[in-house]
Amino acid sequence: MLADPACLGNLLDTAGEALFEPQFWAARGELVPVNAGRGAAWFIDSGPHRWVLRHYRRGGSMARFAQDRYLWAGEAQVRAFSEYRLLADLVRRGLPVPRPIAARYRRTGMLYRCDLIMQRIADAKPLSSLLAVAALSDASWRAIGATIARLHQGCVDHADLNAHNILLDSRGVISVIDFDRGRVRDRGRARERGAWAIRNLSRLQRSLAKVSRQLPPDRFSREAWECLLAGYASCGNSLGN
Repeated sequence: MLADPACLGNLLDTAGEALFEPQFWAARGELVPVNAGRGAAWFIDSGPHRWVLRHYRRGGSMARFAQDRYLWAGEAQVRAFSEYRLLADLVRRGLPVPRPIAARYRRTGMLYRCDLIMQRIADAKPLSSLLAVAALSDASWRAIGATIARLHQGCVDHADLNAHNILLDSRGVISVIDFDRGRVRDRGRARERGAWAIRNLSRLQRSLAKVSRQLPPDRFSREAWECLLAGYASCGNSLGN
Protein backbone atom coordinates (compact mmCIF):
# COMPACT_ATOMS: atom_id res chain seq x y z
CA MET A 1 0.00 0.00 0.00
CA LEU A 2 1.07 3.58 -0.69
CA ALA A 3 -0.37 6.26 1.56
CA ASP A 4 0.00 9.85 2.70
CA PRO A 5 -0.04 9.63 6.52
CA ALA A 6 -0.50 13.38 6.84
CA CYS A 7 -3.85 13.12 5.03
CA LEU A 8 -5.07 9.87 6.59
CA GLY A 9 -4.09 10.53 10.19
CA ASN A 10 -5.39 7.88 12.60
CA LEU A 11 -7.43 6.20 9.87
CA LEU A 12 -4.30 4.57 8.51
CA ASP A 13 -3.74 2.72 11.79
CA THR A 14 -7.34 1.96 12.69
CA ALA A 15 -8.71 0.95 9.28
CA GLY A 16 -5.71 -0.30 7.31
CA GLU A 17 -6.73 -1.71 3.92
CA ALA A 18 -10.41 -1.46 4.87
CA LEU A 19 -10.00 2.12 3.64
CA PHE A 20 -10.38 0.72 0.13
CA GLU A 21 -13.60 -1.17 0.84
CA PRO A 22 -16.85 0.70 0.09
CA GLN A 23 -18.55 -1.29 2.85
CA PHE A 24 -16.22 0.26 5.44
CA TRP A 25 -17.32 3.78 4.53
CA ALA A 26 -20.95 2.79 4.02
CA ALA A 27 -21.09 1.41 7.57
CA ARG A 28 -19.94 4.84 8.78
CA GLY A 29 -22.57 6.63 6.67
CA GLU A 30 -19.81 8.36 4.71
CA LEU A 31 -20.15 6.84 1.22
CA VAL A 32 -21.85 8.20 -1.91
CA PRO A 33 -21.74 6.19 -5.20
CA VAL A 34 -20.89 8.22 -8.30
CA ASN A 35 -20.62 7.61 -12.02
CA ALA A 36 -16.95 7.69 -13.07
CA GLY A 37 -16.59 6.23 -16.53
CA ARG A 38 -14.90 2.82 -16.74
CA GLY A 39 -13.99 2.61 -13.06
CA ALA A 40 -16.25 2.07 -10.10
CA ALA A 41 -16.04 5.19 -7.93
CA TRP A 42 -17.48 6.57 -4.71
CA PHE A 43 -17.35 9.88 -2.89
CA ILE A 44 -16.20 9.69 0.72
CA ASP A 45 -17.36 12.42 3.11
CA SER A 46 -15.55 11.72 6.39
CA GLY A 47 -15.38 14.64 8.78
CA PRO A 48 -13.15 17.24 7.12
CA HIS A 49 -12.10 14.79 4.40
CA ARG A 50 -13.61 14.88 0.91
CA TRP A 51 -12.15 12.02 -1.13
CA VAL A 52 -12.82 9.84 -4.15
CA LEU A 53 -12.36 6.07 -3.95
CA ARG A 54 -11.84 4.44 -7.34
CA HIS A 55 -11.69 0.76 -8.14
CA TYR A 56 -9.89 0.19 -11.43
CA ARG A 57 -11.92 -1.53 -14.13
CA ARG A 58 -11.15 -2.33 -17.73
CA GLY A 59 -12.91 -0.77 -20.69
CA GLY A 60 -13.50 -2.08 -24.18
CA SER A 61 -13.58 -5.72 -25.24
CA MET A 62 -11.17 -6.86 -22.50
CA ALA A 63 -13.78 -6.01 -19.87
CA ARG A 64 -15.76 -9.09 -20.92
CA PHE A 65 -12.90 -11.38 -19.91
CA ALA A 66 -11.24 -9.61 -16.97
CA GLN A 67 -13.44 -6.81 -15.75
CA ASP A 68 -11.18 -5.56 -12.97
CA ARG A 69 -8.10 -7.79 -13.20
CA TYR A 70 -4.77 -6.89 -14.73
CA LEU A 71 -1.76 -9.00 -15.63
CA TRP A 72 0.93 -8.89 -12.96
CA ALA A 73 4.21 -7.41 -14.26
CA GLY A 74 5.73 -6.32 -10.97
CA GLU A 75 4.79 -3.74 -8.36
CA ALA A 76 6.30 -0.90 -10.41
CA GLN A 77 3.66 -1.57 -13.10
CA VAL A 78 0.60 -1.56 -10.82
CA ARG A 79 -1.75 0.99 -12.34
CA ALA A 80 -2.94 2.49 -9.06
CA PHE A 81 0.65 2.88 -7.84
CA SER A 82 1.71 4.50 -11.11
CA GLU A 83 -1.15 7.00 -10.94
CA TYR A 84 -0.50 7.70 -7.25
CA ARG A 85 3.18 8.48 -7.92
CA LEU A 86 2.37 10.59 -10.97
CA LEU A 87 -0.23 12.65 -9.10
CA ALA A 88 2.13 13.13 -6.16
CA ASP A 89 4.77 14.45 -8.55
CA LEU A 90 2.33 16.81 -10.28
CA VAL A 91 1.01 18.14 -6.96
CA ARG A 92 4.58 18.88 -5.86
CA ARG A 93 5.04 20.81 -9.09
CA GLY A 94 1.92 22.90 -8.46
CA LEU A 95 -0.13 21.51 -11.33
CA PRO A 96 -3.95 21.47 -11.14
CA VAL A 97 -4.58 17.82 -10.26
CA PRO A 98 -6.07 16.05 -7.22
CA ARG A 99 -3.79 15.05 -4.34
CA PRO A 100 -3.35 11.27 -4.01
CA ILE A 101 -4.26 9.89 -0.59
CA ALA A 102 -3.65 6.14 -0.78
CA ALA A 103 -3.33 3.24 -3.25
CA ARG A 104 -3.28 -0.54 -2.96
CA TYR A 105 -3.29 -3.72 -4.99
CA ARG A 106 -4.35 -7.27 -4.25
CA ARG A 107 -2.58 -9.98 -6.19
CA THR A 108 -3.88 -13.45 -7.03
CA GLY A 109 -1.34 -15.49 -8.95
CA MET A 110 -0.49 -13.63 -12.15
CA LEU A 111 -3.41 -11.20 -11.86
CA TYR A 112 -4.12 -8.24 -9.59
CA ARG A 113 -6.83 -5.72 -8.72
CA CYS A 114 -6.18 -2.21 -7.49
CA ASP A 115 -7.74 0.89 -5.93
CA LEU A 116 -6.90 4.55 -5.46
CA ILE A 117 -8.11 7.18 -3.00
CA MET A 118 -7.58 10.79 -3.98
CA GLN A 119 -8.69 14.26 -3.01
CA ARG A 120 -12.07 15.38 -4.30
CA ILE A 121 -11.92 18.75 -6.06
CA ALA A 122 -14.25 20.96 -4.03
CA ASP A 123 -17.39 22.31 -5.69
CA ALA A 124 -16.30 21.15 -9.16
CA LYS A 125 -18.22 19.62 -12.05
CA PRO A 126 -17.05 17.92 -15.25
CA LEU A 127 -16.93 20.02 -18.39
CA SER A 128 -19.33 17.55 -20.01
CA SER A 129 -21.95 18.15 -17.30
CA LEU A 130 -21.62 21.92 -17.52
CA LEU A 131 -22.08 21.89 -21.30
CA ALA A 132 -25.31 19.93 -20.87
CA VAL A 133 -26.71 22.87 -18.90
CA ALA A 134 -25.34 26.00 -20.57
CA ALA A 135 -22.73 27.39 -22.93
CA LEU A 136 -19.32 28.35 -21.50
CA SER A 137 -17.88 31.82 -21.82
CA ASP A 138 -14.94 32.53 -24.11
CA ALA A 139 -12.87 33.20 -20.99
CA SER A 140 -13.64 29.70 -19.67
CA TRP A 141 -12.58 28.07 -22.94
CA ARG A 142 -9.34 30.04 -22.89
CA ALA A 143 -8.73 29.02 -19.27
CA ILE A 144 -9.19 25.36 -20.21
CA GLY A 145 -6.66 25.74 -23.01
CA ALA A 146 -4.18 27.45 -20.70
CA THR A 147 -4.56 24.66 -18.12
CA ILE A 148 -3.82 21.99 -20.72
CA ALA A 149 -0.80 24.02 -21.85
CA ARG A 150 0.55 24.03 -18.27
CA LEU A 151 0.42 20.24 -18.22
CA HIS A 152 2.07 19.96 -21.61
CA GLN A 153 4.80 22.41 -20.65
CA GLY A 154 5.47 20.07 -17.75
CA CYS A 155 5.72 17.20 -20.28
CA VAL A 156 2.59 15.56 -18.84
CA ASP A 157 0.93 13.24 -21.34
CA HIS A 158 -2.68 12.55 -20.30
CA ALA A 159 -3.72 9.21 -21.81
CA ASP A 160 -7.45 10.02 -21.90
CA LEU A 161 -7.99 13.77 -22.03
CA ASN A 162 -11.73 14.17 -22.53
CA ALA A 163 -14.70 16.32 -21.55
CA HIS A 164 -15.37 14.21 -18.44
CA ASN A 165 -11.85 14.58 -17.04
CA ILE A 166 -11.72 18.39 -17.02
CA LEU A 167 -13.39 19.96 -13.98
CA LEU A 168 -14.48 23.56 -13.35
CA ASP A 169 -15.43 24.85 -9.91
CA SER A 170 -17.86 27.68 -9.14
CA ARG A 171 -15.04 30.24 -9.48
CA GLY A 172 -14.02 28.90 -12.88
CA VAL A 173 -10.84 27.23 -11.61
CA ILE A 174 -9.83 24.31 -13.84
CA SER A 175 -8.55 20.91 -12.67
CA VAL A 176 -7.72 17.75 -14.59
CA ILE A 177 -8.39 14.24 -13.26
CA ASP A 178 -7.96 10.55 -14.21
CA PHE A 179 -4.28 10.09 -14.96
CA ASP A 180 -4.49 6.31 -15.31
CA ARG A 181 -1.84 5.37 -17.92
CA GLY A 182 -0.60 8.97 -17.94
CA ARG A 183 3.11 9.70 -17.93
CA VAL A 184 5.75 12.40 -17.87
CA ARG A 185 7.53 12.49 -21.22
CA ASP A 186 11.21 13.12 -21.89
CA ARG A 187 11.73 16.88 -21.74
CA GLY A 188 14.48 16.78 -24.34
CA ARG A 189 12.49 15.32 -27.26
CA ALA A 190 10.72 18.33 -28.75
CA ARG A 191 9.43 16.53 -31.87
CA GLU A 192 7.87 13.70 -29.88
CA ARG A 193 6.38 16.22 -27.48
CA GLY A 194 4.56 17.85 -30.38
CA ALA A 195 3.09 14.52 -31.50
CA TRP A 196 1.69 13.38 -28.16
CA ALA A 197 0.46 16.86 -27.22
CA ILE A 198 -1.49 17.07 -30.48
CA ARG A 199 -2.93 13.61 -29.77
CA ASN A 200 -4.14 14.87 -26.38
CA LEU A 201 -5.83 17.88 -27.97
CA SER A 202 -7.36 15.82 -30.78
CA ARG A 203 -8.80 13.36 -28.29
CA LEU A 204 -10.36 16.21 -26.33
CA GLN A 205 -11.81 17.76 -29.50
CA ARG A 206 -13.44 14.44 -30.45
CA SER A 207 -14.83 14.04 -26.94
CA LEU A 208 -16.31 17.54 -26.94
CA ALA A 209 -17.91 16.94 -30.33
CA LYS A 210 -19.40 13.68 -29.06
CA VAL A 211 -20.86 14.98 -25.79
CA SER A 212 -22.34 18.05 -27.51
CA ARG A 213 -23.81 16.20 -30.50
CA GLN A 214 -27.36 16.31 -29.16
CA LEU A 215 -26.96 19.71 -27.47
CA PRO A 216 -27.67 23.22 -28.81
CA PRO A 217 -24.98 24.33 -31.27
CA ASP A 218 -23.63 27.02 -28.93
CA ARG A 219 -22.39 24.40 -26.44
CA PHE A 220 -19.36 23.48 -28.53
CA SER A 221 -18.69 25.50 -31.65
CA ARG A 222 -15.71 26.16 -33.88
CA GLU A 223 -15.32 29.48 -32.09
CA ALA A 224 -15.22 27.74 -28.69
CA TRP A 225 -12.42 25.43 -29.89
CA GLU A 226 -10.51 28.40 -31.29
CA CYS A 227 -10.79 30.12 -27.88
CA LEU A 228 -9.40 26.99 -26.22
CA LEU A 229 -6.49 26.93 -28.65
CA ALA A 230 -5.89 30.66 -28.08
CA GLY A 231 -5.64 30.00 -24.35
CA TYR A 232 -3.26 27.14 -25.06
CA ALA A 233 -1.07 29.35 -27.27
CA SER A 234 -1.11 32.19 -24.74
CA CYS A 235 1.15 30.07 -22.51
CA GLY A 236 3.80 29.92 -25.22
CA ASN A 237 2.61 26.72 -26.90
CA SER A 238 2.18 26.62 -30.65
CA LEU A 239 0.57 23.17 -30.96
CA GLY A 240 -2.95 22.22 -31.84
CA ASN A 241 -3.49 23.98 -35.17
